[in-house]
Amino acid sequence: MHPIPPPDASAVPPLVIGLVGSGFRARAFLRLAQRVPQLFTVGGVVTRAPATGATVAERWRVPTHRSLAELVAHRRPDLVVTAVPARANTDVLVAAVALGLPVLSETPPAPDLESLRRLWRQVGPSGLVQVAEQYPSLPSMAARLAVVRAGLIGRPSSAQVSATHLHHAAALIRAFVGAGYAEAEVRAVATSAPLADPVTRAGWVGGEAERPVVTTIATLDLGEGRTGLYDYTENQMRNPLRSGRLVVRGSRGEVVDDRVVRLVDGRTVVESTLVRRQNGQHLDLEPPGLDHVSLDGEVRYRNPFPGAGLSDDEIAMATVVAGVGASARGRAEQVYPLAEAAQDALLGLAVQEAVRTGAPVRTQREAWAHA
Repeated sequence: MHPIPPPDASAVPPLVIGLVGSGFRARAFLRLAQRVPQLFTVGGVVTRAPATGATVAERWRVPTHRSLAELVAHRRPDLVVTAVPARANTDVLVAAVALGLPVLSETPPAPDLESLRRLWRQVGPSGLVQVAEQYPSLPSMAARLAVVRAGLIGRPSSAQVSATHLHHAAALIRAFVGAGYAEAEVRAVATSAPLADPVTRAGWVGGEAERPVVTTIATLDLGEGRTGLYDYTENQMRNPLRSGRLVVRGSRGEVVDDRVVRLVDGRTVVESTLVRRQNGQHLDLEPPGLDHVSLDGEVRYRNPFPGAGLSDDEIAMATVVAGVGASARGRAEQVYPLAEAAQDALLGLAVQEAVRTGAPVRTQREAWAHA
């Protein structure tokens, strides 16, 4: 994943996106369009069911269509955003590419390895498809990435991620250690234990009832001395009873969550902390939200959307849309092209296969590695 440049205020008018889907993630994009209208607007939503389309049109005040071709005929968007299940995603991506439209695809872009390979053959060479992997753009992760990429801990060799699952975690691991497309060996084990789980995708449901939840732990040998440790408990990203953790180790120090330890000369080891500055607290009359993240007085991450009152996840989503929009307009490199997403999905599938078989899984160097 390439670093995403800050949004350029001169890039006007706002992007017009065509949104395919009406579920949880599609609604997140619709909300975001209302929060940062200077970045993008939704020119239309594609839903196959007329009743669903009517509901979306009434709730969000946007036109809806039954097909992508119908949407394009009504108003050609600058960017198509797919927010549909992986099993339905391929057909949408192929249709968008056939129309010559840049696409921001939901993650993962395909549900299994053969589908990934087929998708790459169909649309990979077009260069039109990027994927909406927002986790490396979360403010906390982006600040840590900035520290690592600045060389403060030397050459990174391992990343331990216990925060999100499968392809998302693989994206973080590969970003932190700078891994490419080489063959990898994955070992994994899954165990079950009781845990209270008071938050779902629908929000807080409360209660103290415990249920069996699965924890998966995997090791990823990414070659050239680079390794990843994957540790994820079912629903961990939402469950407040399980915190997220990150450890990145390098040749001259390490990052442990927001703590940075590093060797600065032959006899000196220093310890620092990444510090968030939040606006709108106490007697601060600025709009509430993240201002920046600093380390030893130096800003390592600055919120590109000050005053919008966005959550960290919304900041990350908006950052990805801004980056993809800039590349679609020829103003920047691609942020997270299909080849990167396919590689991370490949590693996520390898974790699942290693759990299923109880044996090490060795991935191959795939066609997208040569893109």
